[in-house]
Amino acid sequence: MSGRKRKAKNLDEIDAGTTPKGGAAGKGKNSIIEVEDKDGIKKRFRSCEKTRCPAKLPMCFAKAHDKCAGNGYTSRWYHMSAGEHFCNECFDYFYRSHREGYKKLAIWKREWSAIGKTEPSLKPYMADQVMPHWVQCTNKACGKWRKFAEALTPELIEGYKCGMKAAGEKPSAGACQEEENHRVAEVYEESWLEVLMIPPLLKNSPAASFLSAYFPDGVGLSATCPVVKEKAAQRNTTNGTYDGQGKGLTTYFQPFYQPEEQGKAMCVRPDIMEYDEVQEFPEFTKEQQMYLALRNLILALWSTNCKEFLTGEKCANHLIVRGLVRIRCVQLLQPIVNFLTRKGLINVGILKDPLGGAILPADYCEFHGKVIIIGAGPSGLAAARQLKNFGCQVTVLEARDRIGGRVWDDSEFGVLVGKGAQIVNGAINNPISLMCEQGGQRMRKMHERCDLVEEDGSITDLALDKRVDFHFNAMLDAIAEWRKDKTQSHDVALGKKLWEMHRIFIEETSLTFTATEERLLQFHISNLEYACGCNLSKVSSLHWDQNETFAQFAGDHCLLPEGYSAILQRLSDGIDVRLQQEVVSVDYSGDDVIVRTKKGDEHKAPRVLLTVPLALLQADVIEFKPSLPSNKCKAIKSLGAGVIEKVVMQFPSRFWDSKVKGTDYFGHIPASEDKRGYFSVFYDLTPDNKNTNVLMTVISGDAVDELKDLDDDKIIDKCMECIKGLFPGQKLPSPSKYFVTRWHKDPYARMAYSFMSTGGSGEAYDTMAEDVDGKIFFAGEATNRHFPQTVTGAYLSGVREASKIISS
Repeated sequence: MSGRKRKAKNLDEIDAGTTPKGGAAGKGKNSIIEVEDKDGIKKRFRSCEKTRCPAKLPMCFAKAHDKCAGNGYTSRWYHMSAGEHFCNECFDYFYRSHREGYKKLAIWKREWSAIGKTEPSLKPYMADQVMPHWVQCTNKACGKWRKFAEALTPELIEGYKCGMKAAGEKPSAGACQEEENHRVAEVYEESWLEVLMIPPLLKNSPAASFLSAYFPDGVGLSATCPVVKEKAAQRNTTNGTYDGQGKGLTTYFQPFYQPEEQGKAMCVRPDIMEYDEVQEFPEFTKEQQMYLALRNLILALWSTNCKEFLTGEKCANHLIVRGLVRIRCVQLLQPIVNFLTRKGLINVGILKDPLGGAILPADYCEFHGKVIIIGAGPSGLAAARQLKNFGCQVTVLEARDRIGGRVWDDSEFGVLVGKGAQIVNGAINNPISLMCEQGGQRMRKMHERCDLVEEDGSITDLALDKRVDFHFNAMLDAIAEWRKDKTQSHDVALGKKLWEMHRIFIEETSLTFTATEERLLQFHISNLEYACGCNLSKVSSLHWDQNETFAQFAGDHCLLPEGYSAILQRLSDGIDVRLQQEVVSVDYSGDDVIVRTKKGDEHKAPRVLLTVPLALLQADVIEFKPSLPSNKCKAIKSLGAGVIEKVVMQFPSRFWDSKVKGTDYFGHIPASEDKRGYFSVFYDLTPDNKNTNVLMTVISGDAVDELKDLDDDKIIDKCMECIKGLFPGQKLPSPSKYFVTRWHKDPYARMAYSFMSTGGSGEAYDTMAEDVDGKIFFAGEATNRHFPQTVTGAYLSGVREASKIISS
């Protein structure tokens, strides 16, 4: 069977996936087959010349020219995929300038070139404009794929039945009994993608409105998509800028990085696969376009509707692309949905009760058995919700008589007040924003302005404050420059280094600071001590801001009027949470982990997740058998357990309105260094409620230790003395109700949040997050290197560990 011609006995022996008897399916230039029809007449056919294309008898899908070869002979076949070709006659129809097709192609080329980056040649045109659509019958007893001549819409795809010619039309009787085109089965073969010429570029993808700043064909979109063209026009009329916000529920949902944008947490690059994506889908390592098109579609759909679980089937309704490749895309949607779900980018938050009891298929999870979670704070409840949605059996043991941990809200003031966290720092893509959206919970944007008030009642000049603030940040920048070539042995306290930089600045510039400027500097130091949870003499100058090397949450800072507790209550709904179960030991020496409580109860499970605060681990309140690994113990000791306290007071009138208006807080400038940390910021928790009149302030730094032994009345007296200085000449009412937190004494907390202590490093957070023997897992804000010290960080650590547990 050598030479240019091969023979087959009859046409029945030639099919798109078979080889003629007596010969191999080898490819060669001008490969021609001679076949006898039923009447014995010899006919010539040409097979596809594309290497590894199995098509022996191609058929032209274009039918653009009246002399189209159909499934007959042509001088050349143009390959699009293993089951899709167009003939030389149709090629000629679009290539020759005197043909009508040439004009159509020229118009399309101009349209494509206006916003696309790939070459607008004939094959992309065929994929974008000519190839037939394929749609799947939604009859569960059928499920066959059919060619469809009309344009696809989500509504048509969702309701299509075999035999339908248009949306809303009744299907013809018996249409489901017709055989499925044999080319459909070939699409599922692993080698099919290897001979696909044009990757799918989606039409009308929900991702289009988020990605107008990109070349559409670089992020899996067709350059002729109407939404793409509309958004591109908007961009062009605003000097090339566009905010990248699609048709999401709120402006806080921005799943994709925009070009040239600085790091923003929980964003993905729409034009390139991330490392873990390449590991999960290595088949797309070289040609990523198909994966990106589908992943971007999924993330966009989630951003536009996060109130119900997203499935591959729902995504398929919005997958509009011509050609057989749509069949392969639909097949790939569910694995990508599963991956993004496990990763916590979709199907996350307070959603519960997925169809069938689990959002992930059992064969996708390495583990889906029983899990015991110690602690019902944000991290523990986040993990519990995720694991239950994944199909695991979950039991949560909580030492307190309530859920929430260091989230504790008080509603006795007529307005909800957070004894712990209540503010969301950076609302864009924050999972707290997501859960507020899911639960219909309001977020109140906080004003940026913070008036600073001296102890004599005068308000500091804004320009003066900006100058001192600039100096303070310049000192931090100088420390960042100093530490670039330093090793761990060079670490010193941040407070010491700050004053060293301040002294050098004064010596080198011969400038002097006024008394007011020195007090302002103390205020900014106090603010940093509030953020760290301790005096800066305990904080590492090398690594105090180690999390800033990672993308952080951007956007508005928001207060939660209903508190974090409303979110946690929804997270815990349907979870087996057992209160007043103080855990005293964890034995992981056997196959199952044995957890014992102070009451003598014993619980067993193959996996245990520990979410207790860092301070409790440092105090060895839980006995581990065997002891935790030495590197874990070292990490526990190397991190700092910071403490701040809150003071909340309710007044019969809003006396502060006489001086501070139109903002949510005002600052108190300390009279001297030894007064730093005493009531440095006052938050107005009721700016929209003129009847409740509640102020909240904080105690931080050394002031925590100095006041910790005083009773509440004496602390309130000191706070009122401070307030009277800020509002001189006014007759101030006494607070009608108040409370002072005591987190440092709380037996189940003993801290507020972690900090990077001198001599430590950010790697300690990673070590904290490591599991032990694949049995004991750890979550909490002190295990999240990217987002420590926050409820968001705690929540995300729980999501992270849930993913690790089902993969273990």
